[in-house]
Amino acid sequence: MPHKGQPMTETTRPSPVSGHIKAPPSKSVAQRAIAMASMAKGNSRIISPGHSDDVLAAIDVCRKLGASLQWDGDSLHVQGGIRAPGAPLNCRESGLSIRMFSGIASTFAEEVCMTGHGSLMNRSMEATAKSLQALGVQCTTTRGKLPLYLKGPVQGGHVHIDGSQGSQVLTGILLAAPLAENELHLHIHHLKSKPYIDMSIDMMHKFGINVIREDYSYFFIPSGQAYKACAFHVEGDWSGAAFLLVAGAIAGEVVVENLRTDSTQGDKRVLEALEASGAALSFPAGGIRAAKRELKAFSFDATDCPDLFPPLVALAAHCSGTSRISGVNRLQSKESDRAASLTDVFSNMGVDIWVEEDTMCIKGGKPGSARVHSHGDHRIAMAAAVSALSGEGPVSIAQAEAVNKSYPNFFDDLAQIKK
Repeated sequence: MPHKGQPMTETTRPSPVSGHIKAPPSKSVAQRAIAMASMAKGNSRIISPGHSDDVLAAIDVCRKLGASLQWDGDSLHVQGGIRAPGAPLNCRESGLSIRMFSGIASTFAEEVCMTGHGSLMNRSMEATAKSLQALGVQCTTTRGKLPLYLKGPVQGGHVHIDGSQGSQVLTGILLAAPLAENELHLHIHHLKSKPYIDMSIDMMHKFGINVIREDYSYFFIPSGQAYKACAFHVEGDWSGAAFLLVAGAIAGEVVVENLRTDSTQGDKRVLEALEASGAALSFPAGGIRAAKRELKAFSFDATDCPDLFPPLVALAAHCSGTSRISGVNRLQSKESDRAASLTDVFSNMGVDIWVEEDTMCIKGGKPGSARVHSHGDHRIAMAAAVSALSGEGPVSIAQAEAVNKSYPNFFDDLAQIKK
């Protein structure tokens, strides 16, 4: 696998695939569990959180907040209890961490500085600042971006929040809400990525917090609650598994293990797209099998699961006809401008790809040999590598170490299933 911090070019060659592979741990679940365990008094055990860059960032932030986190094999032992940090909280390149911990840090009366590095420094923090200000928090950005300076505490009361930029800001507010000075009534408008809010609330319940939700427009969180320590097993990641399932659908057959079909992760909807494309799907004990059949163009709305764009573009590149994936407006605030990055990478591979308003159109065929760049985006690197498996020639991917953000073992796992 690419070494952390070391620039690498990875080349993927056409190859049939076959075998069983275990999905990586979900970094979205792991980061939430680390935050909640750190707020809980007592000892929690987080089983299989993984070692992705985003998870390591969350661990570092929680240590700076005063929690004790120690590895024991594949588990993370957390002695909870947080306080205002004496130094800036660096969330590295994690979009979830910066928004989640901004909410949590807003519970302190002391000023806290939130920062990061790399692509995170270019992301807009305006939505985060406006939402926290609505909660009575003093919050300023640096020309709309990081560093972010905030001073609480969160007041509570009736608050109106714009959810059109996604769910991460709301997740941070929900996690902080039990520590607010008063009960919190959240009125949310135009919420996107709803499955991630289901994930947050479900996990809060497991850590002893009560959240009452009416549709996705109103949330009530009583004050005076306390997070309770527990043992928590991090489930497999549907976002990473989507690439493995697409690999099976275009290049052979793959059984992906360590996935929950009852998961609240929105990216499990990859199964709908695979079925719509004509891929063979079955559910053997302990796994999900995707196998190659004649693939046809499909239509899919990825508004609530925008991380599926890269694997679905890789799938569409091998389907006969023109596939359409809507929700493009959700792609601008990712690790790269993901619509532009996907267009650049797949055009270089000879795939006709273009955007019409909020829809990405992909004319399928057989991707060709190319030299491409990941644009520093883990999902772009994985999409290019998977698409090359059933292409016409090798694809070399510059800055392939970007996969460390979510799936450090991706290229090792891909090599394991190649025949």
